[in-house]
Amino acid sequence: MAAVATAPGAGAIGIVRLSGPASRDVLARLFRPARQDFTVFRPFTLHHGSLHDAAGRPLDDVLAVFMPGPRTFTGQDMAELHCHGSPAVLAEALAACCACGAREALPGEFSKRAFLAGRLDLTQAEAVAELVAAPSAEAARQALQKLSGALGEQVRELRARLVRLRAELCVAVDFPDDEVECLPSAALAAGTGEVLAAIDGLCASFARGRLVREGALVVLAGPVNAGKSSLLNALLGRERAIVSDAPGTTRDYIEETALLHGLAARLVDTAGLRETEDHVELEGVRRSRALLDGADLVLLVVDGARPLGEAEQALCREVGTARVLACLNKADLPGIFGGESGLDDPAAPLAALGVESLRVSARSGEGVSALAARCRERLLGSLPAADGRPAPNLRQARALEAAAEELRALRRAIDAALPYDLLAVHLDAACTLLAAVTGEIGASDVLEEVFSGFCIGK
Repeated sequence: MAAVATAPGAGAIGIVRLSGPASRDVLARLFRPARQDFTVFRPFTLHHGSLHDAAGRPLDDVLAVFMPGPRTFTGQDMAELHCHGSPAVLAEALAACCACGAREALPGEFSKRAFLAGRLDLTQAEAVAELVAAPSAEAARQALQKLSGALGEQVRELRARLVRLRAELCVAVDFPDDEVECLPSAALAAGTGEVLAAIDGLCASFARGRLVREGALVVLAGPVNAGKSSLLNALLGRERAIVSDAPGTTRDYIEETALLHGLAARLVDTAGLRETEDHVELEGVRRSRALLDGADLVLLVVDGARPLGEAEQALCREVGTARVLACLNKADLPGIFGGESGLDDPAAPLAALGVESLRVSARSGEGVSALAARCRERLLGSLPAADGRPAPNLRQARALEAAAEELRALRRAIDAALPYDLLAVHLDAACTLLAAVTGEIGASDVLEEVFSGFCIGK
């Protein structure tokens, strides 16, 4: 099989990767060495030369490498052509490989072959895709930790402990009439509890890992003309949203990705919340409210130079103060509250509602960096600390949670003094679920689902 292994688009270098027993033969047919004394491909060595198609026409000046299995990523013979990164050149190179007997690889097929060859367990294979798609340095470090095998090793160790408990239970189940020493129920409960606590610890790191891996959804909401679009531009560091004094300028939501002090976030600028008869604007308001329901954090943008309105207070109560961070915009304007003005500082009623507020100026940039830092703290601070634990993805977390539920059911069965053969059923189920995390036991449809989400060439 063959595929382009580098990202789409033009670049300095593009790589076409081959895997399978015919890799060296395909490479030999297409590659012409530059050195006159070239005889054979030295393993894991780059050779300079030219790439030709199956008809002998030159395509590019390249570097070629042959890597014999099983000490390769897939465990098979592999080869790579390092071409210039023109999409047209790479397409011609891939077509030439296919004309010589290779076929185009399916999404994730290289990683799937690595898994089937025992080069990676399923957690490591999934970490490959997570590393490729990492939106931030922190997400890349998280994926790299799993790629090293940390999660798989922990899960296998926990499963081994359950298997040992299962073996001791078998004595009582298989030899009920013999006077043999079997595992006391108190020891079984204690051993189960230790494994359950470790699984719960891994599950607790899922929410934090999801935010790091996928990015948080941060929604900017508030009344019209409060400065939501200006604040979005300030957080992005560029002009993305149209800014105007005219009410209702933003009639639909605008979504962009940004790093908030290293944490990837999807920033969504929503339509201003107000009463209107404009059908288009009404639809924008409806979509804005739908986004608020799924937001990890809501930035309530209010005009810091005016008293807090009832609409903003109602939004805080509707969303829940735990998910709201108020941004008092226009901090560059002189203070006008108190004294003869008779106006109330909007920070006071927000504090009374239990809503944290920060003063910012989207125009001057004052407080924007502090806001980004506080967003990160709010998003991650409410979650359990990682404490070095690898963070499972959604599939892994579901299997771990199901295994934990089996162990909770086992402890209830122990308390109810149920027979050992019934207790063993829960242990067997938990062991099977843990094995599914690493792929030691996995249905073919699960594997297809995992690898179908990979990019082609990985």
